[in-house]
Amino acid sequence: MPDSPPDSWTIPSVPIEAVLGREDVRVFDLRSPSEFGLDHLPGARNLHLFDDVERALIGTIYAKQSPDEAFETGRDRVLQRISPLVSELAEHLGRSMPAANLEEWVTRLTSEGMAGVRREMTVERQRDVPAGSTILHCWRGGLRSSSLVVLLRAIGWPNVFVLDGGYKSYRRQVLKDLGAWVSPPSFVLRGPTGVGKTLVLREIERLRCGWTLDLEGHAGHRSSILGMVGLQPCNQKTFDSRLATRMREGFPGPVVIEGESRKVGDSIVPDSIWDSMCGAVQLRLDAPMDYRVDVLIADYLATEENREPLRAQLPFIETRLGPKKWHGVLVELFDSGQERELVKVLLDLYYDPLYQHSEKGREHSQHFDASDVSRVALEIVAWIEKHLSNELQNSLL
Repeated sequence: MPDSPPDSWTIPSVPIEAVLGREDVRVFDLRSPSEFGLDHLPGARNLHLFDDVERALIGTIYAKQSPDEAFETGRDRVLQRISPLVSELAEHLGRSMPAANLEEWVTRLTSEGMAGVRREMTVERQRDVPAGSTILHCWRGGLRSSSLVVLLRAIGWPNVFVLDGGYKSYRRQVLKDLGAWVSPPSFVLRGPTGVGKTLVLREIERLRCGWTLDLEGHAGHRSSILGMVGLQPCNQKTFDSRLATRMREGFPGPVVIEGESRKVGDSIVPDSIWDSMCGAVQLRLDAPMDYRVDVLIADYLATEENREPLRAQLPFIETRLGPKKWHGVLVELFDSGQERELVKVLLDLYYDPLYQHSEKGREHSQHFDASDVSRVALEIVAWIEKHLSNELQNSLL
């Protein structure tokens, strides 16, 4: 190991295409926890150089004072953070903590300020990355990740790369992948609230692995006013990332999707998927009222923790039904333990009318009784396979 930092900064970088889908490389995201929480590369670990408060402070200094002052503030923080950060990284990678005085190295490397750092940087772009490599990135592959790559390689850690373009390159790739997706033959499961479309979709996935696209699962939301209860809704970027990851996995046959509106919670379904749903074969699921009530109670009230979030949404529905007649009525049904009666009212007066309105003019190629999940999943799979076979035969005529 050299006793002092290198005279020049050589930064090997790799494109996002060389990293996505790789299980034999380790990716570390140096952005702040809140940046990481909004969205990140699949499988990446957060190893932040600045926390949220520090990042905000440095950004404010950059905007209101000067980039050089922001650099100096960041430099002071890095001097405090560098040893614990490298120690944490070494633990993740199964390496020994280097014996070098990392604070002294950082001081020397940054002695000429931001201009000196930028002047010494030499980026070497590579097309591929060896197995077992370590990939570091920040927002756009800037000083945070590039400087650390130089430092780690200088202390004797090989195969450490910066992600070219950082997180921004990943986000661009996600949008590119979603925009370019070409749907296989698609089938959409329709039906009123409570028929168990999600249950059927998951059973189809068990029967035919890779056939389904679970929009609600990716969004962490059931696509209704009560849809977040018991789940963890995500933001648009995370939704897009999850979908893009699913697209890259591919579909060995058709794609089966649960019928949704254009928005699932606060997330918007991308154009390519929405177009696939609109042009899909539409399959209608129905079930008796008592079965639908059972499904909804099991889904929404599975745990005690779900009760308060659900109760908090009921006044909004009361206003939609009629604030004078229904004020406090749904809440009272809930509080008095009349859960089945509450669900029946919600279905009869709120959800079913909304569904009937959304389905006006829609044609369904086949109807199924969804009250037995295992049976109906088998029926749908058989129907789809027969439909595809007939389509193939017709195309050959």
